[in-house]
Amino acid sequence: MSNNQQNILDFIKTVNTNDMDKVMAFFDLDCFYHNIPLDSVTGTNAIRGVLEGFNSTADEVEWTIHNIGETSKGHVLTERTDAFRFGKKWIRLPVMGIFELQNGKITSWRDYFDANQMIQMMTPDS
Repeated sequence: MSNNQQNILDFIKTVNTNDMDKVMAFFDLDCFYHNIPLDSVTGTNAIRGVLEGFNSTADEVEWTIHNIGETSKGHVLTERTDAFRFGKKWIRLPVMGIFELQNGKITSWRDYFDANQMIQMMTPDS
């Protein structure tokens, strides 16, 4: 396993602790983040705001990597399930992520997920 892949595995493990200070240590200060289909942001302060928006309201966060790979350019691809617990209800989203790293820091991160699926899962049970 490459250093880039290990860095991303460590990043996901840290996300699961929901300790935002430790999570943010993985990013380059000028990192680009696009959680598609939402708007993109640049810089650690903006990224922190997006992540806290998702994670701070959850009682528990559990991201699971199913597959990880790396391109010839060193970009790390992850097939994941990102899960968030709200009370007794878990919301589990299939996500495909692409991470670019330089000197061990994430410089670009793009995640792809189905927003309609997320909205349906967040709708209270009838």
